[in-house]
Amino acid sequence: MSHGEQLKSQGHARDSHTAIPGRPDLIRLGIGIMGIGTSGPLIAMSAMPIPTLIFWRNLGGSLLTLPFALKHPRHREGIKWSVIAGFVLAIHFVGFFLAMRWTSVAAGTALVALQPIFAAIFVKLSGGHIPSKAWLGMIVSFMGVLLISGIDLHISLRSFFGDLAALISAALAALYMMAGSKAQRTVETTVYTTICYFICAITALPMALVMGFPVLHFSAKEWWILLGLIFGAQILGHSMFNAALKRVSPAIVSLIIFFEVPVSSILAIWWLGQTPPLGILPGIALILIGCVLVVTRSRNSQTELAP
Repeated sequence: MSHGEQLKSQGHARDSHTAIPGRPDLIRLGIGIMGIGTSGPLIAMSAMPIPTLIFWRNLGGSLLTLPFALKHPRHREGIKWSVIAGFVLAIHFVGFFLAMRWTSVAAGTALVALQPIFAAIFVKLSGGHIPSKAWLGMIVSFMGVLLISGIDLHISLRSFFGDLAALISAALAALYMMAGSKAQRTVETTVYTTICYFICAITALPMALVMGFPVLHFSAKEWWILLGLIFGAQILGHSMFNAALKRVSPAIVSLIIFFEVPVSSILAIWWLGQTPPLGILPGIALILIGCVLVVTRSRNSQTELAP
């Protein structure tokens, strides 16, 4: 099969929102859940400035995938969308990292899990069709958002701003996934991740320099946390999801990412002793239920979430 025919075949699989991923992609998604689930707790543990942490994490990820990317052709359209995805990813990370430090890991990851709902809204705003049944899920999730943010506002203004950062991060995550899906229509995953992560890194570096944050001089503990983020969250997390995204519908990948919430919450309890207030747990449940309703009802109606 030629490279063009292979990409076309992968495109058919990616655009099917009801097909169960094949075993190799299910394994990738399972590894991805465990990898990305370590992200929130590790960020909360780190004292490294946010732009610096984003820079090193993504530069490391880019360098690790570069040798594999050099083996594949690079098409202009795919490179363009990879660059866009990298820039969006950098801004997404700023919001996500702030959320992990300002609010609880459980609340923050639950709010970021709203990304498929933002994807559906973006499709609707661009003239696409979203079935009426899917909006029920959005209402349910929105109730969960109000519950979490209301409780966090009562706890502290810092926690409330952490929730807002997580919501913005969720919207950017939806745009990042859409751009990644477009990029991988014409380039291989390793080409996409190398370019995307590198652009993300060089977007974050000027932020660190302009704000006067250090880039090099940190304790050994900070570098170990950084290595954990590179190999866990970046390579085993983001890269595995991106690899599956080449063949699997973004709607299904988004649904799988919901499982990041319990993984991160358990690790936050284990590593940080950070148990979310009991009142927040119903809000997290409503968000996840609402997101499942959006994705499953959209799939049943054959709605395209990644135009």
